[in-house]
Amino acid sequence: QVQLVESGGGLVQAGGSLRLSCAASGRTFSNYHMGWFRQAPGKEREFVARINWSGRSTYYTDSVKGRFTISRDNVKNTVYLQMNSLKPEDTAVYNCAAARIESPSSWGSWGQGTQVTVSS
Repeated sequence: QVQLVESGGGLVQAGGSLRLSCAASGRTFSNYHMGWFRQAPGKEREFVARINWSGRSTYYTDSVKGRFTISRDNVKNTVYLQMNSLKPEDTAVYNCAAARIESPSSWGSWGQGTQVTVSS
């Protein structure tokens, strides 16, 4: 499995921006589709965004469309989540995840998570 380490979380005021990073190691990064998920206190984990292995295809949950952008750098083995116009309801622990190309719906590797807190 690929190893994943997230960074970039923090405390930001509503309307602000953060960029999360997820560094991958241990396997060929371009063999994986990548995704971001989040879990708020007392809630189930939810899907946020995904990007295919080449970076040419992305998909977002409705609540973040137009505000968040997922991207990847297959040379730096890193996936990013640019979050703009943040809202208090975006407060959560954000995890990146990896799915092998041959199993695109199976998120087999997960990072430890990074906390994002948006104050009103």
